[in-house]
Amino acid sequence: MDTQWSNGYPGGDRMLHDKYKKNYGSLSAWAASAAVFFPHDLTTYIASEESIALQGVLDNLGPDGELAPGAAAGVLVASPSTDNPNYYYTWTRDSALTFKMLVDEFIFGNTALREHIQDYVKAQAIIQTVSNPSGSLWSGTGLGEPKFYVNETRFDGSWGRPQRDGPALRATALIAYVRWLLDNGYESEADNVWEVIRNDLNYVAQFWNQSTFDLWEETYGSSFFTTAVQHRALVEGSAIASQLGYSCAGCDSQAPEILCFLQYYWNGKYALANFADNGRSGIDANTVLASIATFDYDAGCDDSTFQPCSERALANLKVYVDAFRSIYPINSGINSSAPVATGRYPEDVYYDGNPWYLTTLAVAEQLYDAVAQWKNHEYIQITNVSLPFWKQLLPNSTVGQISSSSTKFDSSISAVMDYADGFVSLVDHYIPSNGSISEQFNKTTGNPTSAYDLTWSFASYITMSSRRQAALLSSSAASAEPASWGSSSANTPSSTCDSTSYVGNYTAAYGAGAPPGSGGCTVTVLFNDAAETVYGENLYMTGNTTELGNWLLSDAVGGSADKYTTSSPLWYWVLDLPASTGIKYQIVREESNGTWTYEGVNRTYTVPVCGTTAETGTAQVYITWTGTEPSS
Repeated sequence: MDTQWSNGYPGGDRMLHDKYKKNYGSLSAWAASAAVFFPHDLTTYIASEESIALQGVLDNLGPDGELAPGAAAGVLVASPSTDNPNYYYTWTRDSALTFKMLVDEFIFGNTALREHIQDYVKAQAIIQTVSNPSGSLWSGTGLGEPKFYVNETRFDGSWGRPQRDGPALRATALIAYVRWLLDNGYESEADNVWEVIRNDLNYVAQFWNQSTFDLWEETYGSSFFTTAVQHRALVEGSAIASQLGYSCAGCDSQAPEILCFLQYYWNGKYALANFADNGRSGIDANTVLASIATFDYDAGCDDSTFQPCSERALANLKVYVDAFRSIYPINSGINSSAPVATGRYPEDVYYDGNPWYLTTLAVAEQLYDAVAQWKNHEYIQITNVSLPFWKQLLPNSTVGQISSSSTKFDSSISAVMDYADGFVSLVDHYIPSNGSISEQFNKTTGNPTSAYDLTWSFASYITMSSRRQAALLSSSAASAEPASWGSSSANTPSSTCDSTSYVGNYTAAYGAGAPPGSGGCTVTVLFNDAAETVYGENLYMTGNTTELGNWLLSDAVGGSADKYTTSSPLWYWVLDLPASTGIKYQIVREESNGTWTYEGVNRTYTVPVCGTTAETGTAQVYITWTGTEPSS
């Protein structure tokens, strides 16, 4: 029996939806015949589950969410799960993606959501000012911190940081809200929200070309998803700045460079998820999620921005889906042209490597987006690159253009819609009867597993539903799609890329709700420690400030040893510390057997005045380990 079920899964009946079991039998039997549910049956179910999903998001939202005790107003809990796994934190990425959905739902008519959006703006203004292991607001580096406690305080535990997609995604969510504010006469509120957006845009412009952990928090390098959403953020950031009467020099100078870099992920068959030596194929939901995150209804089928209907995005989608056909037992026996459950990437081992609800829904969403774009363009262009995708659905497909006036256009659209609906039907089959959506479903039993009531899963269901509704419209779907982010005017990459950056200023968004006096000046200090260590040992710094863990060993800051050599045994720390303050600190050695050895002396240091940088040599500290030397 699956461990999650044996422990008692929260939320009620663990059985699958009875009406689907009764009407369609086993999913494998359904899939093997390549049949799909009739649209009106699926539409009815989606409407019901969408309502449950929206309530699921609100239940995970502070301060009044039923499953979010202790969460501050506007703070989204990733999942109520506090054990195996503990997701009771707030992630910048997950929150931004979810609030982009909530902003869109608000714009489409759910006016009750505005108060929650305003709470989110204030919460993010506060969180931006929280110094953390990634850095501070003053230097900008703190904006790359991936997660915080739900009471808006820093998380000091070991983690994959920084993650540079969060600021871009948060900017995109808030820009959508600012557009609505300007269209409806709320210029003053729009100016306040801009203060938060400006910090995030400056971060993207400054740090886009530096390494990052990917959206799965595992791989350090360059991430397709991160690069794609960073480009979008700067393009629409420039436009919204102009609407507000400002400018965004970093947006204008860096967006073209990011677009140029984005092209290098394409390997001729699919988009590589990461530039990193992780031993993987690079086939990853990362790229599908990037396509739907940068979807623009008004765009062409542009390869450069990986639009859902582009030849590259379609070819990539086929490669991605096919990678999961043979690795999950629940996909066994399913026809090679039928929908299957998909996961993060085929080499995944997290929780034994299962399919995810949100990744399978992402496949459907990309297809719905593509349908809407084809209807808007009034033609479909099949190329040699996209032909394998089309032949999978319609074996007689050939290279060429299909006009909307032809019956072949209608049959092609129907084939894609049926294919997309199949992925949704498959997901619905594995959602428990209470409508709760977990992070994953077991690759053998289909039972939900990992974190339950995952906010991102709920949000993905709602965005899928919205895109499906727009795709079903027979005429222009513009009124049912999110506003354009300007892809059509920012889709031509230059022939050569420059690894540049733009250093902007970061200030607390007081107008949006940042606490008075927060976000004060910090100085980046480089601590160098000449200390010999042996394999398996690590050095930590602890001290009397929040940045150093307030003498708590559990919150001590780990040192870096990538410059360590036998002739020059060097450990170092780069810390953002409040300017013109005195600190006390000590180095602690963690031995390979888990024991700790304190240096035995409390050191003191006075942080220089505001504006001092490590590059000048005045914000550097050189020390030598004075405690017990390693035994071997």
